[in-house]
Amino acid sequence: MTAGFRIFERQRKVSGEVVQKFSSIPVANISDSMSRMNAAGSQLRPLHQGGKLAGAAITVKSRPGDNLMVHKALDLAEPGDVVVVDAGGDLTNAIIGELMVAHAIQRKLGGIVIYGAVRDLDAIQSGTFPVFAAGVTHRGPYKDGPGEINVPIAIGGMVVNAGDLVVGDSDGLLCVAYDDLDEVHAAAKAKNDVEAGQMAAIRAGTNDRTWVQFTLDKLKCEVVGGK
Repeated sequence: MTAGFRIFERQRKVSGEVVQKFSSIPVANISDSMSRMNAAGSQLRPLHQGGKLAGAAITVKSRPGDNLMVHKALDLAEPGDVVVVDAGGDLTNAIIGELMVAHAIQRKLGGIVIYGAVRDLDAIQSGTFPVFAAGVTHRGPYKDGPGEINVPIAIGGMVVNAGDLVVGDSDGLLCVAYDDLDEVHAAAKAKNDVEAGQMAAIRAGTNDRTWVQFTLDKLKCEVVGGK
């Protein structure tokens, strides 16, 4: 077995039912429910026309500028899966473009995440298939390897394991570890419900804002020149 040039079988993956439950919750609320400690970095942005990304991760660690193992991952991925690629954040060469996105759509995948660059931006932006990337360049990729599939990867300090839940919207991308799914969903749903109540109160003009002054008083904030 050659370290750095291997394909592993995925041992487990988040279910479609769980993916659907998370799909209705904003990424920001999921993030808050994970102590705001998990994020892929602000440079990883959605490039498609709009819509939520959510699915089980099939992970790829590729040499910067090379997409051989990404091609293989697209062929291995199951419907609904999200191919998540750690290409080192390098923006010199594009890892995917219009043709690979079309192949992913034909295979009914849930999206593609590239910690690196893409190209054919006009085609990606005109469609609704979820694509997240760190940048754009016209320079194409190489196809020589090496790389690994279904190994732990890290994007901006956020660890993604094969089978974890990956969710993304206009605020950014987030991974929820397989073993944390139930706990995080319960907390995120509760937060979402609370915020829905707050929004209703704001619109009705009944939102309680006394907490602001209470906090300032507690922290002993000084009012200068006031009565």
